[in-house]
Amino acid sequence: MTVGPGYGGAGIARAQMRASTEDRDRAVELVTRAYTEGRLTKEEHDSRVERAMTAGTFAELDSVVSDLPGGGPPAPAVPPRTNALAITSLCCGVAQIMFGPFATVPAIVCGHIARGQVRRTGEGGAGMALAGLLLGWAGLVLGLLATAAVVALIVAAAHSGTATG
Repeated sequence: MTVGPGYGGAGIARAQMRASTEDRDRAVELVTRAYTEGRLTKEEHDSRVERAMTAGTFAELDSVVSDLPGGGPPAPAVPPRTNALAITSLCCGVAQIMFGPFATVPAIVCGHIARGQVRRTGEGGAGMALAGLLLGWAGLVLGLLATAAVVALIVAAAHSGTATG
């Protein structure tokens, strides 16, 4: 945790930026946590709290907390892993164009399972799962409509053939 915004990236520009009361309070919290963990003596704690409360810039605040755990630059944020079933659902939903109904059921099943897993685990891929699910259901509905149309044509042809013959 850093005491202010944009740690590290801007370098000198950030160091010269004015610190707010909230920034100073975060620094004091960090120093107090280090004191309660036994990392600082009472004198070091009091001295650092005084320096943090009178700090005017981020450079001054950084000098107070830079050697404490959580006082350095934050670790880069790791994006959440994308759910594999969400990817599968989307691929199957798109694959219906080539493979027809063979990809429809996997798109729907994988989409439902993936949405549950994404909600439960916080993984990424909610949009992919939803897209695969919608494509799967759309493919199923269109397939059923096409089947019904073919059956209707066959029935109409059978009835027209017997009426003229």
